[in-house]
Amino acid sequence: MGIERYREEIDRIDNDIKDLLEERMKVVKDIAEYKKENGLPILDARREREKLSELAEKTDGGIRRYMTVLYSLLFELSRSYQSALTSGETELYADIRNSIDNTPRLFPEDPSVACQGVEGAFSQIACEKIFKAPKILYMNTFDSVFSAVENGFCKYGVIPLENSTAGSVKKVYDLMVKKQFYIVRSTRIRIEHSLLAKRGTELSEVKEIFSHEQAINQCAGFLADLGDSVRVTCCENTAVAAERVAKSDRRDVAALASFGCAELYGLDCLRRSVEDSANNHTRFICISKDLEIYPGADKTSLMMVLPHRPGALYKALARFYALGINLIKLESRPIPGRDFEFTFYFDLETSVYSEEFVRLMCDMDGICEEFRYLGSYSEVQ
Repeated sequence: MGIERYREEIDRIDNDIKDLLEERMKVVKDIAEYKKENGLPILDARREREKLSELAEKTDGGIRRYMTVLYSLLFELSRSYQSALTSGETELYADIRNSIDNTPRLFPEDPSVACQGVEGAFSQIACEKIFKAPKILYMNTFDSVFSAVENGFCKYGVIPLENSTAGSVKKVYDLMVKKQFYIVRSTRIRIEHSLLAKRGTELSEVKEIFSHEQAINQCAGFLADLGDSVRVTCCENTAVAAERVAKSDRRDVAALASFGCAELYGLDCLRRSVEDSANNHTRFICISKDLEIYPGADKTSLMMVLPHRPGALYKALARFYALGINLIKLESRPIPGRDFEFTFYFDLETSVYSEEFVRLMCDMDGICEEFRYLGSYSEVQ
């Protein structure tokens, strides 16, 4: 039998499956109405386990695993459909809709913004990309930025979240778990690191280099070429490193910082663009104490703690797939005091005005132990 005959057989079977799926979903709808009338929960975990076990026993061993995966997804789709039919508007979605209605149409131009570091920091560059004329207040730590926003000292805060070369800023992710805030905008900036030293200093004189941990990681190749005779010391920020060199009495120190810090702090640039990758970008987020959703928001960030059992993450991902929502970021961080359990951070690509977004916001509580909505926003290019 030729390939076309096989394809005809597949087409016939697919049509039968389609008809049976339509018939099944009609029954799912009837079940949803029954559950709603009788106050029953959408999820019947025992029933699903028994059904999967029964199907596995009836299926040939060679495809048993595939059958289990297929029906796990089918159950997820069925629950999503039942939820769409029975669940009303949640308190969270009411808050989101209220924010959409009451957030000003135009993004603010000159608010007070907290940034970590000192003048010349990459956070300042990102802040000035997000806002036209921000009133920047510099903080010593990322924790201080969050606290300034939480306590109303600043309206917004701008912090780095991840780098294309060095990965996520772990300290920021840990703070995101502890702090109450919302993301209102994001941006990406090209990161270029230069080696800066006091005027007249030669590269051969440098014995110690200061910079932020992320910058050090991003320039690992260049630093390795300098040899073991050069000490590398972490500090709070790349601009802080440049300021420290400028104020130091030593001539054998240098800083990895932005090229703009050379003029700002009266330093010489010994080497420019020493980062390992030319495609070196850092993503910054703008946070607020208040939920604000500006027009054009097409990205959403969430945090979840999922049940500590096999398939929990798969079920969350299946829900995104069932709703046709694109997942563009997944990060996990360990939960303190809970061995091998994690908080998951998701970035999703979906319009806040879509029906899929509404369904997601009304459904997520049912598939996770803890759920936090971090905001919907757009990214400044």
